Amino acid sequence: MTGLEGRNSTMTERHKDRPWLMRTYAGHSTAEASNELYRRNLAKGQTGLSVAFDLPTQTGYDPDHVLARGEVGRVGVPVSHLGDMRRLFQDIPLERMNTSMTINATAMWLLALYQVVAEEQGADVTRLQGTTQNDIVKEYLSRGTHVFPPGPSLRLTTDMIAYTVHQLPRWNPINICSYHLQEAGATPVQEIAYAMSTAIAVLDAVRASGQVPEERFGDVVARISFFVNAGVRFIEEMCKMRAFGRIWDRVTRERYGVEDAKQRRFRYGVQVNSLGLTEAQPENNVQRIVLEMLAVTLSKDARARAVQLPAWNEALGLPRPWDQQWSLRIQQVLAHESDLLEYEDIFAGSHVVEEKVAALVTDSLAEMARIEEMGGAMAAVESGYLKSRLVASHAERRARIESGDEKIIGVNIFETTEPNPLTADLGAAIQSVDPAVEARVVSALGAWRDTRYQPPFNHPRPCKALERLKEAAAGTANLMEATLECARAGVTTGEWAGALREVFGEFRAPTGVSSAPVAVTAEAGTPMALVREKVERTAAELGSGRLRLLVGKPGLDGHSNGAEQIAVRARDAGFEVVYQGIRLTPEQIVAAALAEDVHCVGLSILSGSHTALVPDVLDRMRAAGAADVPVIVGGIIPGGDAEELRRAGVAAVFTPKDFGITEIIGRIVDEIRNANKLDPLEVPA
Repeated sequence: MTGLEGRNSTMTERHKDRPWLMRTYAGHSTAEASNELYRRNLAKGQTGLSVAFDLPTQTGYDPDHVLARGEVGRVGVPVSHLGDMRRLFQDIPLERMNTSMTINATAMWLLALYQVVAEEQGADVTRLQGTTQNDIVKEYLSRGTHVFPPGPSLRLTTDMIAYTVHQLPRWNPINICSYHLQEAGATPVQEIAYAMSTAIAVLDAVRASGQVPEERFGDVVARISFFVNAGVRFIEEMCKMRAFGRIWDRVTRERYGVEDAKQRRFRYGVQVNSLGLTEAQPENNVQRIVLEMLAVTLSKDARARAVQLPAWNEALGLPRPWDQQWSLRIQQVLAHESDLLEYEDIFAGSHVVEEKVAALVTDSLAEMARIEEMGGAMAAVESGYLKSRLVASHAERRARIESGDEKIIGVNIFETTEPNPLTADLGAAIQSVDPAVEARVVSALGAWRDTRYQPPFNHPRPCKALERLKEAAAGTANLMEATLECARAGVTTGEWAGALREVFGEFRAPTGVSSAPVAVTAEAGTPMALVREKVERTAAELGSGRLRLLVGKPGLDGHSNGAEQIAVRARDAGFEVVYQGIRLTPEQIVAAALAEDVHCVGLSILSGSHTALVPDVLDRMRAAGAADVPVIVGGIIPGGDAEELRRAGVAAVFTPKDFGITEIIGRIVDEIRNANKLDPLEVPA
């Protein structure tokens, strides 16, 4: 036997594990365009769907609502009613599909639409497989697509879990989501502890509701899945996953009495880190993505059940289909060309791994105990504790990057680079959403409202279904049946959420800014001390006690991490900061700027809606006689858009490549001086 024959013989004898589900997070513009993208990705070998919904859909607004302006179809697909959901999954047999839907506050509504479309396809709904993210706690902490207060939000989640256990037994009704916690600055210990505390709050609520018999509680636990983040610190992230599994096994066995080891298994999907993707030298993002994927695939005992990878150019804008294909091929090469899936866990017995896992377990359990003492995850949200800890952790991370203690290639080390052929034509390196899409979607919504009672639709009047929904919400009935009735009656996303807003009210989450500790000190001679001096001297020359900065987030973009870091650093530099949180109209922002008599307005937008919302703010400032107040903008803003904003009157534009926050604060002071015709200060920032 030759060496080659021997090797092939070993390969055929060795068992090969089945690969994880391979997904790409996708959806944009319209249901029709997204359906075409899904079918194309499935043809390329993708084995599951991961649906991204646009911000109006996620926050319960129809496309023609004032807050939806500029957001329709930007970061995902708009789904306003049953007709949109039909078109989204046309020619995709849902009974044979595994679909993940990233949706939280409106998760019950989107699941109802999905179920009704499956029924129309003739599917056996008990065979439907997939996941609704449905983790509202992390929305209060990081992404900001919450709608209702914590109590009613937890009820919606509880009702969905009870319904799916009985009616959709193969569906994961919630994905406890630590992914966005890491994006908001969470350490591995915080990521584990906050996610586990959320899971405990949810399971306690389901048990207390009495909707699932005690003997079936193991079925509830078995359908709880997690959605985690994997950063570039490969060893720590892999150990984090092992720690997650150990703690989950302990919690489900000791707190909930689940004896079946299969039901206690820690089941998770992963999207690797987007926080660490850089606009500078974006080609380096490819190797970052690969390293992060290895952290959740190399260890068989802690391997992800599903993986979706970002694209190399996500820090620049919306990835194209080719970029998504590249990320899919990264997974396929590892699964099908390497020998990874032929071995048992390659880290078993490593004393380094064991020590790290044990430390993470100990520290995470201690933080979970602190949260339990506060009354659990919901109480820790309402008190602002969790948010302030995340803001502080993120501020500390940013300070480490700015000081050079945490090195990022191409950003604060090895910054020299050859011209990048991938971004030579930046306009062609990302996908743009046609601004005309919003008008078409709004027009189609109007047509739906006008014709939903007529043949061939013949929906019953939606007002009756909405009244039943409100009655159920005011009582104690499970809300899923009333929601399904609304879906079948042709109700729209905004109408469903609006009815529940009438009963439940809305919620503005704590910002965490005022209680965040100082992250960058101002010892003499430091950049922070020099900026503080600029702030004080400028305030004195203007005859103002303190400089006042309004940090505003217009539209529906709830990614507030950047805005919070600017607010905290400006506060530490001596500014009086006005920050009212997320989801504001341009009218509200301008009214606040005038009422607080601010010296500068800073707008933060990461959803791509800057082209519509920023000019609106500028126009309103001029109309109010406040044209001399400089407006600055930060976010994921392509170069061409940045130039247009400057021509429209924006004083300065900051993008992810401007990572030095203290320097940004110094430049804000410069813009205030320039707007007030003060001489430049010879104080370097």
